[in-house]
Amino acid sequence: MAYGYVIAQIEVTDPETYPSYRAMVEPIVKRFGGEFLVRGGRAESHEGTPPGDRNVIIRFPSFEAAREWYHSADYADAKALRMSASTSVQTIVEGV
Repeated sequence: MAYGYVIAQIEVTDPETYPSYRAMVEPIVKRFGGEFLVRGGRAESHEGTPPGDRNVIIRFPSFEAAREWYHSADYADAKALRMSASTSVQTIVEGV
């Protein structure tokens, strides 16, 4: 079965609030079987301008599990906090 990945490109607009989101989201991701593969760190962009300078990749057991996490009631409060402290593009991808 193929994994599901959430790929996020994030621009943090409120660096004082964003750490609270990071603390909230980790146990929720784990509850849905997810694992952070990339969470910030050094990056270099080519062939275009990314929508933010923070990159996150989360692997889930399946595409469906990634969708369920993103749209879940469990993640809703954390998602609202993230959206208040950043702008981003969130993409769910099926992959190997």
